[in-house]
Amino acid sequence: MALKCGIVGLPNVGKSTLFNAISNNKAEAANFPFCTIEPNVGVITVPDERLTILEGLVNPQKVLPTTVEFVDIAGLVKGASKGEGLGNQFLANIREVDAIAHVVRCFVNDNVVHVDGRVDPVADKEVIDAELQLKDLESIEKKIQRIEKIAKSGDAGAKKELSILENYKIHLESGKNARSVQVDAEDKKVVQDLQLLTSKPVIYVANVEEAALPDGNAHSQELHKLADEENATMVVVSASIEAQIAELEDAEERTLFLEEYGLQESGLNKLIKAAYSILNLITYFTAGEKEVKAWTIRKGWKAPQAAGVIHTDFEKGFIRAEVIKLIDYENYKTELACREAGKIAVEGKEYIVQDGDIMHFRFNV
Repeated sequence: MALKCGIVGLPNVGKSTLFNAISNNKAEAANFPFCTIEPNVGVITVPDERLTILEGLVNPQKVLPTTVEFVDIAGLVKGASKGEGLGNQFLANIREVDAIAHVVRCFVNDNVVHVDGRVDPVADKEVIDAELQLKDLESIEKKIQRIEKIAKSGDAGAKKELSILENYKIHLESGKNARSVQVDAEDKKVVQDLQLLTSKPVIYVANVEEAALPDGNAHSQELHKLADEENATMVVVSASIEAQIAELEDAEERTLFLEEYGLQESGLNKLIKAAYSILNLITYFTAGEKEVKAWTIRKGWKAPQAAGVIHTDFEKGFIRAEVIKLIDYENYKTELACREAGKIAVEGKEYIVQDGDIMHFRFNV
């Protein structure tokens, strides 16, 4: 399963610059709103040092990392929920992503115009939040109108559904996002068909100037406070620095470049890790002479579900899974040595796959 992350934000906040830095596709980065008319999609590999370790041990013909799909979505302006700017298109595109990377301008640069003529990350965030909330409110109200007719007939299920919808409506009208509504997991199914925009997990990306790395500046601190209030994740990046990192092919050069700015890893790595965390994603591996491959699954998935990511037949005909821990593979060097040392666990249908497991599935169809 590939993670799909939408990069959103007001015009001229650095979305396309960041997208260009993390993707092989090149979106047009220009100093005017709406330069990204159609959503640009880029599939990038997820950096994982464990793949490098396995490659050294197995010496496969090829190595296949897991991937993240980034979608650079056209800029949003006030009034988008009513169709202003490219609002309708933006709102349609954002429904398709798993998570939102909300890029917020936290840098001052007179050469890059702000759509509202000022740098105010709090106001910028609130503009997009408000537009998404208004669109969600519209969706909720339409469903309320449908359910009310059924509830008036005395249908108990419809009455309960109506109560849940009214709860969401009040929450959105108070300027809060749907993801923060306090309802049971079962009750959330009532709005599942609406694909509410503000229910999607969000990562706030504070785009700062080079000099503000690694810890950010006063603007990013303001955004951090808001993220904390929402119990959301925020990462600090400099899109211009990410663009320079992307041009460096040599790993040692990249490391030295990062050290110059006091960084242990790139903003891209931080963004990917944050996306995996908020979506409860983990990685397991398959390893053989033909290939070493990483697979993305949900945390808590059992072995048959994990096998199904490779092929549906693996899940349908699942018999057992053979599991090696990476630390044991490193210690014993080969799969055969791990087997002889009793370090290959044979697991059944109830086994919950752990991050970093090296797995081989037995199945029959």
